Amino acid sequence: MASELEPEVQAIDRSLLECSAEEIAGKWLQATDLTREVYQHLAHYVPQIYCRGPNPFPQKEDMLAQHVLLGPMEWYLCGEDPTFGFPKLEQANKPSHLCGRVFKVGEPTYSCRDCAVDPTCVLCMECFLGSIHRDHRYRMTTSGGGGFCDCGDIEAWKEGPYCQKHDLNTSENEEEEDPLVHLSEDVIARTYNIFAIMFRYAVEILTWEKENELPAELELEEQSDTYYCMLFNDEVHTYEQVIYTLQKAVNCTQKEAIGFATTVDRDGRRSVRYGDFQYCEQAKSVIVRNTSRQTKPLKVQVMHSSIVAHQNFGLKLLSWLGNVIGYSDGLRRILCQVGLQEGPDGESSSLVDRLMLSDSKLWKGARSMYHQLFMSSLLMDLKYKKLFAIRFAKNYQQLQKDFMEDDHERAVSVTALSVQFFTAPTLARMLITEENLMTTIIKTFMDHLRHRDSQGRFQFERYTALQAFKFRRVQSLILDLKYVLISKPTEWSDELREKFLEGFDAFLELLKCMQGMDPITRQVGQHIEMEPEWEAAFTLQMKLTHVISMMQDWCALDEKVLIEAYKKCLAVLMQCHGGFTDGEQPITLNICGHSVETIRYCVSQEKVSIHLPVSRLLAGLHVLLSKSEVAYKFPELLPLSELSPPMLIEHPLRCLVLCAQVHAGMWRRNGFSLVNQIYYYHNVKCRREMFDKDIIMLQTGVSMMDPNHFLMIMLSRFELYQIFSTPDYGKRFSSEITHKDVVQQNNTLIEEMLYLIIMLVGERFSPGVGQVDATDEIKREIIHQLSIKPMAHSELVKSLPEDENKETGMEGVIEAVAHFKKPGLTGRGMYELKPECAKEFNLYFYHFSRAEQSKAEEAQRKLKRQNREDTALPPPVLPPFCPLFASLVNILQSDVLLCIMRTILQWAVEHNGYAWSESMLQRVLHLIGMALQEEKQHLENAMEEHVVTFTFTQKISKPGEAPNNSPSILAMLETLQNAPYLEVHKDMIRWILKTFNAIKKIRESSSTSPVAETEGTIMEESSRDKDKAERKRKAEIARLRREKIMAQMSEMQRHFIDENKELFQQTLELDASSSAVLDNSPVVSDKTLIALGPAKTQISEQRQFVTCILCQEEQEVKVEDSAMVLAAFVQRSTVLSKNRNKFIQDPEKYDPLFMHPDLSCGTHTGSCGHVMHAHCWQRYFDSVQAKEQRRQQRLRLHTSYDVENGEFLCPLCECLSNTVIPLLLPPRNIFNRLNFSDQPNLSQWIRTVSQQIKALQALRKAGSASDTASSKNVEKVNELQLPEGFRPDFQPKNPYSESIKEMLTTFGTATYKVGLKVHPNEEDPRVPIMCWGSCAYTIQSIERILSDEDKPLFGPLPCRLDDCLRSLTRFAAAHWTVVSLSVVQGHFGRLFASLVPNDSHEDLPCILDIDMFHLLVSLVLAFPTLQCQDFSGISLGTGDLHIFHLVTMAHIVQILLTSCTEENGMDQENPTGEEELAVLALYKTIHQYTGSALRGTPSGWHLWRTVKAGVMPFLKCSALFFHYLNGVPPPPDFQASGTNNFEHLCNYLSLPNNLICLFQENSEIMNSLIESWCRNNEVRRYLEGERDAISYPRESNKLIDLPEDYSSLINQASNFSCPKSGGDKSRAPTLCLVCGALLCSQSYCCQTELEGEDVGACTAHTYSCGSGAGIFLRVRECQVLFLAGKTKGCFYSPPYLDDYGETDQGLRRGNPLRLCRERFRKIQKLWHQHSVTEEIGHAQEANQTLVGIDWQHL
Repeated sequence: MASELEPEVQAIDRSLLECSAEEIAGKWLQATDLTREVYQHLAHYVPQIYCRGPNPFPQKEDMLAQHVLLGPMEWYLCGEDPTFGFPKLEQANKPSHLCGRVFKVGEPTYSCRDCAVDPTCVLCMECFLGSIHRDHRYRMTTSGGGGFCDCGDIEAWKEGPYCQKHDLNTSENEEEEDPLVHLSEDVIARTYNIFAIMFRYAVEILTWEKENELPAELELEEQSDTYYCMLFNDEVHTYEQVIYTLQKAVNCTQKEAIGFATTVDRDGRRSVRYGDFQYCEQAKSVIVRNTSRQTKPLKVQVMHSSIVAHQNFGLKLLSWLGNVIGYSDGLRRILCQVGLQEGPDGESSSLVDRLMLSDSKLWKGARSMYHQLFMSSLLMDLKYKKLFAIRFAKNYQQLQKDFMEDDHERAVSVTALSVQFFTAPTLARMLITEENLMTTIIKTFMDHLRHRDSQGRFQFERYTALQAFKFRRVQSLILDLKYVLISKPTEWSDELREKFLEGFDAFLELLKCMQGMDPITRQVGQHIEMEPEWEAAFTLQMKLTHVISMMQDWCALDEKVLIEAYKKCLAVLMQCHGGFTDGEQPITLNICGHSVETIRYCVSQEKVSIHLPVSRLLAGLHVLLSKSEVAYKFPELLPLSELSPPMLIEHPLRCLVLCAQVHAGMWRRNGFSLVNQIYYYHNVKCRREMFDKDIIMLQTGVSMMDPNHFLMIMLSRFELYQIFSTPDYGKRFSSEITHKDVVQQNNTLIEEMLYLIIMLVGERFSPGVGQVDATDEIKREIIHQLSIKPMAHSELVKSLPEDENKETGMEGVIEAVAHFKKPGLTGRGMYELKPECAKEFNLYFYHFSRAEQSKAEEAQRKLKRQNREDTALPPPVLPPFCPLFASLVNILQSDVLLCIMRTILQWAVEHNGYAWSESMLQRVLHLIGMALQEEKQHLENAMEEHVVTFTFTQKISKPGEAPNNSPSILAMLETLQNAPYLEVHKDMIRWILKTFNAIKKIRESSSTSPVAETEGTIMEESSRDKDKAERKRKAEIARLRREKIMAQMSEMQRHFIDENKELFQQTLELDASSSAVLDNSPVVSDKTLIALGPAKTQISEQRQFVTCILCQEEQEVKVEDSAMVLAAFVQRSTVLSKNRNKFIQDPEKYDPLFMHPDLSCGTHTGSCGHVMHAHCWQRYFDSVQAKEQRRQQRLRLHTSYDVENGEFLCPLCECLSNTVIPLLLPPRNIFNRLNFSDQPNLSQWIRTVSQQIKALQALRKAGSASDTASSKNVEKVNELQLPEGFRPDFQPKNPYSESIKEMLTTFGTATYKVGLKVHPNEEDPRVPIMCWGSCAYTIQSIERILSDEDKPLFGPLPCRLDDCLRSLTRFAAAHWTVVSLSVVQGHFGRLFASLVPNDSHEDLPCILDIDMFHLLVSLVLAFPTLQCQDFSGISLGTGDLHIFHLVTMAHIVQILLTSCTEENGMDQENPTGEEELAVLALYKTIHQYTGSALRGTPSGWHLWRTVKAGVMPFLKCSALFFHYLNGVPPPPDFQASGTNNFEHLCNYLSLPNNLICLFQENSEIMNSLIESWCRNNEVRRYLEGERDAISYPRESNKLIDLPEDYSSLINQASNFSCPKSGGDKSRAPTLCLVCGALLCSQSYCCQTELEGEDVGACTAHTYSCGSGAGIFLRVRECQVLFLAGKTKGCFYSPPYLDDYGETDQGLRRGNPLRLCRERFRKIQKLWHQHSVTEEIGHAQEANQTLVGIDWQHL
C-alpha cells in the first residue's frame, strides 16, 4: 500500500510547497467574505496535509501546516513578513509582570510558608531563586502538571510578590492601561478577523460529534473513502488490558501495542487502524467485545480521515494562538474578547463557554491544549480573568455535573481551573457577592449526595469501588469551598454579610443532614453479621473539618455575622432536637439532698450516633462569643436565656459515654467498624471538630447548670447512678459473687467518668474557654507529646492538628519548650523536652491515647527517680477560665462529686470488701489535687476583703453525714498513706497533705489569728519520719541481697572460664586477627621479613583449629582430612572499571586470559567468614533446595535468594552466599622441594623456562600429530633437547583428600559460572583463569578501599576480610591440582610469552593492554605446573622472585610509556640522586626503542615521582598477595599508618629501593625485552595518538557528584523526557549514581528485553553499567534504590536531609533538602565494598513486603 501512496504523496507535497503564503494572504485581504475564503482554503488543504496514512509524521505535517495554513494567517495578521512583523510587535509590547509559566509534570514548585496567602500560591524554580522567599521557610513539591507560577500576582503574596526578573516590569503608574494602545488600528481589525474565524473553527471542529461528515462549510465534493479506528483513553481499563486487546483486535506485536497504549494514555486518543470503513469497523467490534466483560467497554470510534485531519489541525491552531499572543498583550486582549463574546444563541454561547461545557466530551490531548490556551490568555489578562471567573461560576453546576459523569482525573478536567479563581481573594469575594458562589457550591454538593434516610440524614450504601470513585469526585467540591474560604475578609460589606450568611444557611443544611447519621445500636448476644458502612461518613467529616473551622474563623471576624450565625445554628440544633423528649419517660434523680429531672435513656440500649456537627459548630461559635467578648458586650442580642443546658449536653454526653463503654468492652460484638470510628473520633485529623468540640459543648452546658444536677445526669448516662446513690451498694455488690465482667465494666466506667470530670475542669487551653492564646495551646500539645519520648520533627508535626494552610504553628514555639539533637550517620534529628517544662505535665491530658498515657507516666516517673525527686505527678497549675466558663470550677466542690470521692476512698480504705481499682483511686487523688491547686490560686489572687467562695479544704475536713458517720476525706487519705498495698500512690497522697497544710497556712495568715498547728500535721510529720526509716531499712536489705548475687555470678563466670580455657584462647586469637596465624609465631623481629624468593623468611607451620557452625564440632585443618569451607559470595563487578561500555558479545568463545588494565569487569569474591564442614554444608544446601521446590508449588513469591543460581543464606548470619571456599594450609609448603643447586639469575632463568615451554609445546604438537604409533612418540621425546633435569612425563601426586578436591572444583566452577555468565563446566580450560582473576580482582579492590580511607596496608583488617583473602589466595594457589596439567602449562606458556616473546604465540595483547597485577597472580599461580616437572633444583621461590621482578619491570615500562610528561615547572633544583639518573637513562633507552616517538625529555625528579606513584598500588597488591600466599607476617612498621611505606614495601618484597636497579642488574636480557615491548604496533599507535591507554596510578572510582540542594535534581529530572516516547515527560525519572545517567523507570515505554524477559530501564541499566548491581536515586520519591539481578532490590535511605535531620522519602513534607555528605559516603562505601547485594539480602529478609515487588520492572 505504501508503495502506491508514494508518488502520489510526493506530487501533493510538491504542489503544497509551491503555495505562497504571501499570495494567499493578499487574496484574503481583498476578500469580501473572509470567513468563506478561509474556510475554503482549510477545507481544501487540511486533508491534504494531515492524516495521509496509518502513521502520523508530525515533523512533516507541522512543516507543511506552517507553510500552507499558518503562514498566510501570520502574513495577514502582520500585514508584512511575519519574521519582521512579530519582533516589531514584541518590541512595542511592555513585558508582563506576571510569570504565568505553566508547570510540566514533575517540575519543582515552591511555596513560601511565611508569605504565601495560601498553599496553592507557588513559584517556578527560576522565579523562586530570584525572590526573597528563598531565605524564608519554604515548601518544595513536584507539580502534577497544569497550574502556573504565581510570580507577580500581588494577591498571592503577603510580601515579595515579584522576583528580580519580573520586578523590572512593574511601572510607576499602577493603574491598568489598555494594552491595545500599542497596536495600530488596522492590525487590531485584521487580528480580530483572523482570531474570530480561527478560534471559532477550532472550537467547532473539536466539539464536533458526527463521525463521518464535516460541518457544511468544510465539506468537499469528492470524499476519499479512508477511515481511522480511533481508540480513546479512560481511567477504568489497565495498560495490560488495553495492550492485550489491541494485539487481538489489530494483530500487532506487543511492542506496537505498548506504543499505542502509551500514546492513548498520554494524548487521550490514538488511531489504531487506517483503511476503509469495513476494515476499521471490524477492529472496533473486537475491541468493544473484548473490553465489555467486567466494566464499560473502551471508547472506540470509526472516524472519517478528514475529520481527524481537521481536528488535528484544530489542536495545532490552539497552540499557534497561544504562541502568537505571547508576542503582545494587545493580541492577548483581542483573543480574550473574541473568546468571551456572546454568541448568537445568547446565554452561555460564547466560544469559551462552548469549550468549557463540552469539556467532558473532549479527549485528554484536546483538553490540556485548550486549558493551556486559557491559562496563557484569559488568566494572564486581569480584566478578562474576572469575566472568565464569572462565566465559570455561572456554569459551575453544569461543569461539576459533567465532571461527575466523566471518568478522567480532575487534573485534566476544566473544573480544576477553580483553584485559579477561588483562591484569589478579590475574585472569590466578588463571586460570593455577585454570583452567590458559596451557596452554589454547597447546593451542588448536596445534589450529588441524594441518598437520605427517613429523618433526612445522609445514608451511604456499601462502599463499592464505583461509590468510592463517585464520592471522590464529590469531594473536589469541598476543596473548591475550601479555596473560597481560605483567605479571610478584612472589610465586610453588607452584601458580603448577606451572601455569607446565605451560604452559612446552606452549610447548616448540609450539617443537618450529617447530624446523627450512621446511628448504631449495641449488639447483645451475637456478633454483628455485616460490618456497617462507616468510612464514607468519616471521609466526609475529615474533608469538611477545615471548612467547618474556616466558617468559624469567618464568623469570628465580624460581630454582626457571629451573632446571626449563632442564632441560625441554635435554631437548626433545636430542629434536630425536635423529638427530644418524645416517648422517653422523665425520671427524677436524688443524691445528697439534690434532685433533678431528666429522661430515661440508656446508651447501651438505644440508637446513638457519633456524628453531631451542628452541636459541635454551636460549641465553636459559643467559644468565639466568649473569646471576642460579644457575649458581654451585647448580651441582649443573644438568645442565651433560651438555651436549655440539658438539651445542649445530651448528645455530646452520649457520644462520650459511648467511647467509655467501648473502652469497657461493652460493644465488642459491634465489630471493627465501631472501633475505627472511635479511633478517628479521637484522632488528630478529626478531633478538632469532634472530640474537642464535644468537651467544649459539655463545658458550655455545665457552666450554665448546677454542677450537682449535671453530675447526676452524667451518673445516669454512664449507668452508674445505682452505685453511688445507694449507700451500701458496694458491699452488696461484692457479697453477691457477681459476674467478674460486670465488675470490670463498672470499674472502667467509673474511671472513664472521673477522667471526663478531670477533662471538663482541666481543659482550658482553647482560647475563649480559658484565658490563653493559640500559642499556649500548641505549646501544651508539644510538651505532652515530648513527655512520652523525644520525637523527630515529622512525628511531632503528625501529632499536631494542621490548619487549612497545612501549618501547625509549631515552629514558632518549639524553641521555647524543646532542645534539638542532631542525627548521626543513621537515625534522625530529635527534639527533647526542656527539663523546666516537666512541671506543666498533666497525666490526664485529654489527647493522650491509653498507650500514650501509660508511656508518658512511665517516662515522667523515671525522670523524677533519676533526679532523686519523689515520684508524685501532681496536676499542674492551670490558667483561669474566661468569665463565660468561670463557674465550671464549682464541680470540684459540689456535693455529688465529694460524695463520689468519699465513696471511692472508703472502698479503698476497706479494700477487701469492695471491687475497686487503683486507677480509680489515682483519678480521685488527681481531682483532689486539682481542687487544692484551684483553691490555692484563688487565695493567692484574691483581692482585699473578698471572700473566697471556693472552700474545698473545709469540705474535705468534715466527716460524713449521719446516720453512718463516715470519716472525712482527709482522714481517709491519712489512713491510706500508710496502706502497704498503695506503695505507688504514697508520694501523691503525701503531696496532697502537704498542699492542704500550705493552704491552711494561707487561710490562717489571712484570718490573722495564730492557731496552734493541728495534730493532723504532727501526726503526719511523725508518720513521715517512720516512713523514711522504714524505706531506708528496705533499701539496705535490697543492697546486701544484690551484692551477694553479684558475687555468686562472678564466681560462676570464673569457673566457666577455667573449664573452657581453650575456647577463650581461641576466640581471643580470632579477635586479634590482623592475621590469626602470627600472634604466637616465633618470628625474630629484628630480622627483616621477606615475603618471597629464596631468601623468604621461614616461619614454623601453625596448626589451625576451626569449629563448624552447623554441627559445632572442632577440627584441625589438614591436607588429608575432610574439607572445611567458608560461605562465600562471588559476583561480577565494575566497581574498579574505567570503561563500562565493553560488552562480552559471546561469553562461550570469550578468552579471559589477559585482563585489560581498564578492569572493565572483574569477578569479586566476598565471605562472611563462617566455617562449615563440606558435608554439613552439602546437606544444608540440599535441604534449602528441597524446601524451595516445595515452596514454589505453594506460592509464587521470590525469596531473597535464588536457589536455582546456587544461592543460599549463611546458616549463622543470613548473609547472601552462592558458593563455598575450602580452607587450606599454605599450599606452597606442600609442593616445595629441597633446593640443592645455586639459583639462576633472571636471564638464565628466563632461558631455562623458555626451553621448558618450547619442549612442552613440541611434545604437545608431536602428541597431537601421532596418536597412532606410541613407540615413535618416545623416540620423538628423546630427540628433543630437553633442558637438564626436566621430566615432562612426570605426573605429580595430588596431596589433597577427595573431599578437598571436590570443594576445589566446586568453588572453581562457581567462579567460572558467575564471572563469565555461562553454564558450569568443570572441564573448561578457562576455569583456572577465572579463579586467578577473582583472586587478583578482590585483592585490588581491597587495596583501593584501604588507600581511599588512608588506612595502613596491614592494619587490623576485619576478620571476615582477612579470612576471605587468605582462603581465596590459598585456594587459587591450590586449584591447579584438580585441573589437567597441560591446560595450565598452556596458559603459563601464553602468559609468559606476553612478556618474553616467542615464535609460537601470535595475537597476544601489547604491554599497554595487560593489567600487570592480574598477570603476576596468574604467572605465579600457574608456575608450579612447570616447576613440578623440573628436577634441576630450581626452587619455587626463585621462580616467584624472577616472575615478580619481570612483571614489575614491565609495569615500570608501562608507566613510563603512558605517563603524561608535562613539566609542572616544579623541577626541584636538588642534586639529582641515583634514582633520578637511573630513570632518565631508562627513559632514554625506551625513547630510542620507540623510534623517538616518546615526547620530550622531562626531569629525572618528575619521572621518578611518576614511577613511584604509579607503581605503588601494584606493590601494595603484591604485598597482600604474597603475604597471604606464603604466610610471612608483615613487618610491624606496616601496621601504623602514615609512615612512608615505599622502602618497607621494597624490603618486604625483596626489591631494591631503587627499582631501576632491576633493569641495570639484568641489562643484557632486559634491553632486548624492552625493545620487543616497544616495537609493538599498538605501542606505536598509542604514541602517535591514534588510540588511548590507561595511565597510572588509576584514579579510584567514585559515585557521581550530587548537587547540594535537592531541588536542582528535581529540576533536572523534570526537564528529562522519556527517550523512547517522543518528548513525553518521564513519570519516574531515576538517576544512576554510578555513571549519572537519567533513566525512565517503571514504565512500559522503556522496557527492553534482557535474557528473554521484559525488564525496566533500571534493571537493563544495571547489566550494562554495574554488571548486575546498581545504585539509583529515584528523583520524584527521593529514595535510593539498590538493584541486583532481576529479582532483588530494596529501598535505602537517601543522602538528603532537611533542616531537622530527616529524610523525606516520597517528598511528602516538602521541606528543603540538603546533601548530607557523610550519608553519601556511606552509600559509596557500600558500593566500594561490594556490599550492595548483601545489603539487599538483609533488607529483604527483614521485610517480607520487599520480596513481592517486581524489581525487574523498575
